[in-house]
Amino acid sequence: MKLLSALLCGAIFLCSCSSRPAPEPFFPESVRPQVSTEEGYSPVNFEHQRAVWLPYMGFADYMQGRSEEEFRRLFRQKLDGFSEESVNTLYIHIHPCGDAYYRSDIFPKGTYLDGDYDPLSIMLEEAHSRGFSVHGWLNPLRCQTAEQMKALPPDFRIRQWAEAGTGQAKLLGDRWYLDPSYPEVTELIADCADELLDRYELDGLHIDDYFYPTADVGFDREEFTKSGAEDLALWRQENCTRLVKVLYGTVKSHGEGLKFGISPQGNISADYSSQFADVRLWAGQPGCCDYIVPQLYFGFLNETCPFEETLRQWEAMVCPEVDLVIGLAGYKQGAEDRWAGEAGLREWIDDPELLQKQIRIVESSKVCSGYAVY
Repeated sequence: MKLLSALLCGAIFLCSCSSRPAPEPFFPESVRPQVSTEEGYSPVNFEHQRAVWLPYMGFADYMQGRSEEEFRRLFRQKLDGFSEESVNTLYIHIHPCGDAYYRSDIFPKGTYLDGDYDPLSIMLEEAHSRGFSVHGWLNPLRCQTAEQMKALPPDFRIRQWAEAGTGQAKLLGDRWYLDPSYPEVTELIADCADELLDRYELDGLHIDDYFYPTADVGFDREEFTKSGAEDLALWRQENCTRLVKVLYGTVKSHGEGLKFGISPQGNISADYSSQFADVRLWAGQPGCCDYIVPQLYFGFLNETCPFEETLRQWEAMVCPEVDLVIGLAGYKQGAEDRWAGEAGLREWIDDPELLQKQIRIVESSKVCSGYAVY
């Protein structure tokens, strides 16, 4: 796995291929739904995902300061490595911080995109030529730092909100975040999805665990008071669910074959208490997402969320219409886990086969529809 661990932009994906059972035929045609969008594109999606996240932090290595030809060559190398590991789905970070790693009329260019080429077009061309499914990975509410915001064009919608102080954008520490209680915020995020799916042959969109950035009641005290609601946590959950449903509906409006996925943190209790993500609702009924990827970044000895016990909790939550894909922590292999308690502190060091064991458990599950590695 040395090649793949290098290709994951710093995340460590160390499951040993030599100990894995022989993979099924690569990208078998039988699992590709041949459903066309309105534009005539047939999305490539798989009943059983073997996915990887490509985070924007890694773009500095193969995008920043690179010519179009260099970027294409380096991305091809990454895809070659993924193909060797039977990866079939890519979650590519294209809207991480109120910006765009694609051609956008709404958002400014991402920090690491300093060339005049369109990286998403290149990534889609190269990935689709090899049969990968590509989902655009968005962080809907996280925006630029305070310093970055000052440097943006004055007609940038989020900068206008920030400077007007009207509440849609809020500064928390050194970073701006959008407040999902505002209808115009939801509209902006839907515009983001529309623009992407109008311009690119993506196979789906994907969001992860950046919902409310804080549990502090001061973040949206004024909006909560004006709402007339009585329960702050429930009100925030409803705001997040409205956002999720709008994104799901926007994706489906471009073609039923396109997929919308959510990757919340794996600790169910913390989903509710710190981010106000109603994961039981999203996983338990149709109309919120096509697949859910809880980040089960826990060892078997984790004192708060031991892997197998937490996996069973998620298995019990999903309805038949929502696929359960398990997020795995390749980056932890070989490192101390300081959030796992004393028993699990050295587990990822002492057991070099830990990730491999987790993959086997997920693959043997009668409920799970694959896994994704970060």
